[in-house]
Amino acid sequence: MRRQLLWFKQDLRLDDHPALQAALAADRLLPVYVLDTDALQPGPLGNPRLGVHRARFLLESLAALDGELRQRGSALMLIKGHAEQVLPRLVEQFALQEVLTLEEIAPEERAQLAAVRSALGEVPLRELNGNHLLRSEELPCRIEELPQVYSQFRELVEQRLPVFQPRPAPARLPALPEGAESYCNPLPSLSQLGLGEPLSVANSAFPFSGGEPAAQARLRDYLWLSQGVRQYKDTRNGLIGSEYSSKFSPWLANGSLSARRVVAELRRHESQYGRNDSTHWLWLEMLWRDFFRWTLVRHGSALFRAGGLKATARAPQHLDQRFTQWCQGRTGMPLVDANMRELAATGFMSNRGRQVVANYLVNDLEQDWRHGAAWFEEHLLDYDPASNWGNWAYLAGISSDPRQKELFNALRQARQYDPDGAYVSLWLPELRSVPAHLRHTPFLLSHLQLDAMGYPRLEAIPESWKPYLPSAA
Repeated sequence: MRRQLLWFKQDLRLDDHPALQAALAADRLLPVYVLDTDALQPGPLGNPRLGVHRARFLLESLAALDGELRQRGSALMLIKGHAEQVLPRLVEQFALQEVLTLEEIAPEERAQLAAVRSALGEVPLRELNGNHLLRSEELPCRIEELPQVYSQFRELVEQRLPVFQPRPAPARLPALPEGAESYCNPLPSLSQLGLGEPLSVANSAFPFSGGEPAAQARLRDYLWLSQGVRQYKDTRNGLIGSEYSSKFSPWLANGSLSARRVVAELRRHESQYGRNDSTHWLWLEMLWRDFFRWTLVRHGSALFRAGGLKATARAPQHLDQRFTQWCQGRTGMPLVDANMRELAATGFMSNRGRQVVANYLVNDLEQDWRHGAAWFEEHLLDYDPASNWGNWAYLAGISSDPRQKELFNALRQARQYDPDGAYVSLWLPELRSVPAHLRHTPFLLSHLQLDAMGYPRLEAIPESWKPYLPSAA
């Protein structure tokens, strides 16, 4: 009798799941998720790796996964602890012969896989393809030979466009091992994990639930029902609402959605409705995600160092009270503050907002980029190590891309992407009484006015902002 354990990590789905497909021939199968509560404790950079919004989304995704498993004659066993201790114990208890899981790309997660493999002894741990678009055998060259610049990586991939054929979720799964069902208890609540329940925010740009059914519903809506994808290039720099972008990233990040499924559906959409600039742009964004993933595979822990991938680069390593003000959305720069408060309230922020706040932290406030990346890691629903740390390193000018570090003019960005101040007034209620033409420049008001509103004063106005100040100033 073939008895296997299926170890779920950041792959909380049944669709297009290589390890699950490999387990279908088993006589008995034990699906397991190990919740390491160490992620809720402060890490090396001072804040927890798993904040309340990510934890909520994770629990929703796990509940959805358990529901999908139960519909197919199985169930999810969730156990708190460390995988290298938990999994060998389960293997012994249920006389399991093999552990199946998906490969990892980040250094800490790869070290954990090695520790589990060692702890399992003679019981094999088999790793299958992770949530890449391109698998290693599909790359146009060896990993160490991949271009370190995105545009060159894209050109190389697009010389022979891959065809993705993801395998659907199975209708039935092997039964649980005898006696295992009694261990498949209800999932913990946020309160039981020592976290408060986050308030529902009506203005959230991500009003969706975690889990594979919600991910599949969004995929159907964006590509087939509303066909929002056909306007994606024009709307992707939006700041307000759920429809300015695909919003696939949180489900991609915890594996509730397969990257290969997204592109397979995108190609199917293009075959029926035609390709346009917007559908192509979504493909390019999915390719960016893969570029960062393979960059992480190639460079490993170097991506997390202060100097990033450029030994000659000098990113700021300073940290003072301005970092705290940035985290709290109290810098005195409204567009930055509005984005940071949206993140704290909802766990989400637009792509445009991320570029603005990251550039402001590094270039205007001259603070250590790694602490900004760690703050995002705690709060962002769609945190994944490759995209988060890769993007921060890119914006800090210490990635492998040869382009000069681009200095964002935060006030010019505000005028361009929030011309009437609607976004800042949405998240900064203290500025709603300010005339629209001054909402991005409240620092021009008197001390008395700002004190009455309870909004901080920006002490120094950068010279580069002068052309974007109100004409009457």
